[in-house]
Amino acid sequence: MTFQIGDKVIYPNHGLGIVECIEEKTILGTTCGFYHLRIAANDTTVLVPLANVDGVGLRRAIDDGEVDRLFRLLGDGKIDSQQNWKGRFKDNSEKMRTGSIYDVADVLKSLTLLAKSKSLSFREKRMLDRARYLIITEVSEVMQEASTAVEGKLDQALDRCLSNRNKTQAKSKEEKVTVVAAKVTTVPAKAAGATRVAAVAAKVVAAKSVAKPVSKAVTKTAAKSTTPARRSRAS
Repeated sequence: MTFQIGDKVIYPNHGLGIVECIEEKTILGTTCGFYHLRIAANDTTVLVPLANVDGVGLRRAIDDGEVDRLFRLLGDGKIDSQQNWKGRFKDNSEKMRTGSIYDVADVLKSLTLLAKSKSLSFREKRMLDRARYLIITEVSEVMQEASTAVEGKLDQALDRCLSNRNKTQAKSKEEKVTVVAAKVTTVPAKAAGATRVAAVAAKVVAAKSVAKPVSKAVTKTAAKSTTPARRSRAS
């Protein structure tokens, strides 16, 4: 990715910068091209080697359309909430280093949710403040709006995100309760069905056991009635 003088760029963990000039410098006998960036937040200058732009995550600032996408993401209610501090801090640190404003938004949502339930450690509190700052300054510059106005929109989006998350969780719990209730009512129904089948089977067995003696008795009676007839014919 290449930039021109005057381009607005984002330097990960530093925020918005302006490309003031592009020049070559010889350092330790090696000549390299550098971007001179003026960081808007503190008016400092940063040198970024042209060959290392992708490595440091330098990128162009988002446009108007991406601002809309960003605020939709901030309010969608989808939050990664890892409980383990070490794993959470590692994942969030990696996201902050990518330079992607969408990764920064994920970090902001995650830490905002966590801050609602417990006190953040010093390092996570600093990361939360940094994520807010990076989003506010970039959107403010892109939209040419005051940072206070952008901050208000950001807070509204985060409130919407927490509300949507709570609604999703409540709906999920209701669905689980419905499934459990359905299983509970199915068991008696199955038992009743099994009882009816057993009753029918018992009746069939009983009918068979009664039918066998009756048929034998009938056979014997028939045999006795035919015997005199045979004798009379013989005489």
